[in-house]
Amino acid sequence: TQVLRKSLQRGIMLSTGSFLVYEAHKLISRFAEVHASFKVEDVIEQADYLYGSGETEKLYRLLVQHKNSDDAELLWRLARSSRDLAQLSSTSAEEKKQLTYDSLEYAKKALEKNESNSAAHKWYGICLSDVGDYEGIKTKIGNAIIIKEHFQRAIELNPKDATTIHLIGIWCYSFAEMPWYQRKIAATLFATPPTSTFQEYAANSHLKLFSCLYAADPNFYSKNLLFLGKTYLKLNNKKMALLWLSKAKEYPAQTEEDKQV
Repeated sequence: TQVLRKSLQRGIMLSTGSFLVYEAHKLISRFAEVHASFKVEDVIEQADYLYGSGETEKLYRLLVQHKNSDDAELLWRLARSSRDLAQLSSTSAEEKKQLTYDSLEYAKKALEKNESNSAAHKWYGICLSDVGDYEGIKTKIGNAIIIKEHFQRAIELNPKDATTIHLIGIWCYSFAEMPWYQRKIAATLFATPPTSTFQEYAANSHLKLFSCLYAADPNFYSKNLLFLGKTYLKLNNKKMALLWLSKAKEYPAQTEEDKQV
């Protein structure tokens, strides 16, 4: 009887112990899930702070730890960060090339995770254009239609995004300024080669002018000021060209691209 009683007590204790372990495991699992969701938000918040502070290298080190993430918001930020790091003068040519291709992969993965993410489309288009610099003019022109489609999709998803509107303008400007031999390559690649005029680009510029430059952030992007000036110069409006080129010259340089502008 005593043996039986001890056995029952031991069984109850083991059952209670197992139950407590099971409950603790469920609690820890739930905590891990909640913690993980908060972690993504925390990383994004920290990443946006570093981006706004111009901390390019710190931002990349933070985000590259999450390169296997399934979160499109993290991935497109990593694509942008990789590209920004590639643009630094301190980055070697070999590293620049690797980062350029990496950025395209991150943007592509972001699109795979969420096709409805406007920023993922925008940065896929930007990174695809950058990769073309390594693969020759034929590939770069061949990708032009794909790039524009992603920019247009980005605008459909976020019509107020000033940067994407600017990028459509850059696309138009590039084809308006395309030399004859590149136009010949385009003609062999497309049944209807992409075309553009400075008048078409000027319309986009004015759109940016009124929707972006005169909105909450009049100087949202130094390169936008530069291309407004260049476009007015092409249209023989030297007074307006001088105005915008002066604004570009006086723009406070925070990034490598600002310095180039």
